[in-house]
Amino acid sequence: MTPRLAAIAVVVRAGQVLLARRKNEPDAGLWGFPGGHVDFGETALDAAARELREETSVIAEPQKYLTNIDVITRNAEGQITYHFLLAAVLCEYRSGTPHPSDDVSEARWFDFSAIQNLPTSANVAEVVNLAANAYSTTPTIGPS
Repeated sequence: MTPRLAAIAVVVRAGQVLLARRKNEPDAGLWGFPGGHVDFGETALDAAARELREETSVIAEPQKYLTNIDVITRNAEGQITYHFLLAAVLCEYRSGTPHPSDDVSEARWFDFSAIQNLPTSANVAEVVNLAANAYSTTPTIGPS
């Protein structure tokens, strides 16, 4: 078994961030960034934009890498069930209204301050703060 490379699209627009509620494990039912596997021969930047479009119908242009996140989950016996390296990609919104499809049950824009009250995947608040800082926007959420 080997870790899987995935990309997440971090889209900020008018003081809000786009989040999606995952349908499948890992993190089923939690809010996080749209994203998924990087295909062979595809950059993580391109994968973030593709997955964003597939999962939410939103079009955005990848700008830069924000950070990398190791996601390693274990079952009750301590065995690893998932191991992903997520490339968090800051994307600039171009068009589209969020409509859930593919691997998400909901997709919508949230004010930064609302994120602290959501059931989110790990590192969402940290990544939102990185994105807000990239746009020189004052984040209003605490640590994840």
